[in-house]
Amino acid sequence: MMRFLALLLHELHTLLRDKGVLLLVLGAPVLYGFFYPWFYATQVAQRVPVALVVQDESSLSRQVLRFAQASPRIAVQLVTGDEGEAREALLAGEVMGYALVPRSFKRDVVRSSDVVVPVYANGAYPIASKQVQYGFAEAVGTVSAGIELRRLQASGQSALQARDSRAPLSVDGVALFNSTEGYGSFVVAAVAVLILQQTLLMGGALYAGTLREQGTAQNAGGRAWGVRLLALCVPGWLAGLFYFGWIFLWQDYPRGGNPLGALMLLAVFVPAVAGCAVLLGWWLAERERAMQVVLFTSLPLAFLGGFTWPVQALPQLLQWLRWLSPSTAGIQASLQLNQMAAPLQAVAWPLAWLGGMAVVTWAAVLWLGRRR
Repeated sequence: MMRFLALLLHELHTLLRDKGVLLLVLGAPVLYGFFYPWFYATQVAQRVPVALVVQDESSLSRQVLRFAQASPRIAVQLVTGDEGEAREALLAGEVMGYALVPRSFKRDVVRSSDVVVPVYANGAYPIASKQVQYGFAEAVGTVSAGIELRRLQASGQSALQARDSRAPLSVDGVALFNSTEGYGSFVVAAVAVLILQQTLLMGGALYAGTLREQGTAQNAGGRAWGVRLLALCVPGWLAGLFYFGWIFLWQDYPRGGNPLGALMLLAVFVPAVAGCAVLLGWWLAERERAMQVVLFTSLPLAFLGGFTWPVQALPQLLQWLRWLSPSTAGIQASLQLNQMAAPLQAVAWPLAWLGGMAVVTWAAVLWLGRRR
């Protein structure tokens, strides 16, 4: 045991003595932990600039305008009767969306006809687009509720009866796992797993590629490569504990649902990534090539992770190929364990897949290390 610990410390010292590897496996996760969430510090967009096209000059239209101006979600920057002017402002980026109050607005309301107030938003900015649609929907919905209440009271109902008739059931929507409904809590918690993978993948491939360049990778023996893989896992485990145990707490993201499950996830996720990193570095056989290859896979892997894009909308081939990256199973398991407090039984398949990847990749590395 003492000899094994001495070998592990020696390999860990050799690994971290390489400044490039040190920067990737320890420096980059710490830097990303502070830098990446900074962009999403404002979790929810407020006072999004919008325009309101009013083609019906009536008191009811002015009431819609007043409610829209009072909404904390949107800020009415332009009021016009020309839809073309509002569309040009949207295309120029001056506003993020607009609503159209048609000419027959009040007449259709008086006739009890169906009234449609179309809302147009810039889909390139999903968060702003959501606020534009919600803001106008709440403003028009509030006006609609007032009209319906007055109609019910005019038919002979009291104010209390009219309220109960319009809404017999009270619905209060509460977000269970993202209580602030913020974008940072949604995206950073998932991307953190991808950051852990990509930094360790680049660092491990850089280290293995260096050994290949120097000609010391082959015929090193299974024990030597086993110790090297274990040494590569140490900074990966530390970075994972740093994110799960402190970054999520510091940023006040949903966390701590199943801490023992999160530890078990790190126990299988990091070795799987380390094995893939060494195999990648062995295959590329060049120190700098690993970073060039891995760096450009981050964005595609984020879309294949299943949290930004519906998996069912992907081609069938990509639905299978995405499981070759440990981040796919890691993200799914992390979100369920850390944010949703899921039991281990709910993530048995992702954990088993990561464990299988670790066994296969480590066995491949040990076999390659014994070859001449």
